[in-house]
Amino acid sequence: MKNKRMLGNILLLITAMIWGTAFVAQRVGMESIGPVTFTSARMWLAALTAGTASLFLSRRNPNAQADPERKRHTVIGGICCGLFLAGASLFQQFGIVTTTAGKAGFITALYILIVPVLNLVLFKKRCGAHVWAAIAIGVFGMYLLCMKEGFRLTRGDTLVCCCAVVFSGHILCCDYFAKKADPVRLSTIQFVTVALVSGVIALIVEEPSLAQIKAAAIPILWCGVMSGGVGYTLQMIAQRFTDPTVASLLMSLESVFAALTGALLLGERMSGRELLGCIIMFAAIVLVQLPAPRRKTVE
Repeated sequence: MKNKRMLGNILLLITAMIWGTAFVAQRVGMESIGPVTFTSARMWLAALTAGTASLFLSRRNPNAQADPERKRHTVIGGICCGLFLAGASLFQQFGIVTTTAGKAGFITALYILIVPVLNLVLFKKRCGAHVWAAIAIGVFGMYLLCMKEGFRLTRGDTLVCCCAVVFSGHILCCDYFAKKADPVRLSTIQFVTVALVSGVIALIVEEPSLAQIKAAAIPILWCGVMSGGVGYTLQMIAQRFTDPTVASLLMSLESVFAALTGALLLGERMSGRELLGCIIMFAAIVLVQLPAPRRKTVE
């Protein structure tokens, strides 16, 4: 079990790295396409990627989907996770229009605090003291990394707060269904759900066109295949073995990798404050991996 937990944590670390690099692609893609249209296009591509992988795996193991209960959880879970992911993505996209990227990144990453609170309130699952300490350290590190201006709650900030809450629900939803369903098929259905929801909204609030999609083809390709198809599927597989609170901390490293990737690929300079935030975030991740101290028993 310990080896599986370590495997899950490594997969989530890889997921955070993939998501971090996707921020660069998203920034480039936004220059020629609307955010909701971009989301729909990348999610259709993610569905195609995960669906192809699912077909390949089902041919190698045709008996894997024989259990009707597992099929039911896969379909219901895929739709539920997809609705949570669609809501989180759209709240963030609309919110970031009227707030800064730094504030949006920090507020979104507050799911590392919301997940254990919801887990306690809804499922009565408690965290150890060292996990709460890691969460506090992680929030502080994220503040140093993302916040470059004063904090005043605006309409955009409120929408991004909604994103953090909904994304916390997505993490807990994945935690529940990933253990009961086929994770790759679950991920495929999730992507189709997001693509359909965002596609309908794009037709209402934007004017999507084939020319826009062609202009943003490379960012869509990267975000669809890697960030979507690979990243979210790895998340679904990894959360079968990892506690959701630990998972949220590991996935929050996407902001660290985004900052590092921006510095390497876009020539963005990182300040000493931002570097310190990255170091503190990594310290929080190391702390949460340490075994909880055992209570002494009185004989």
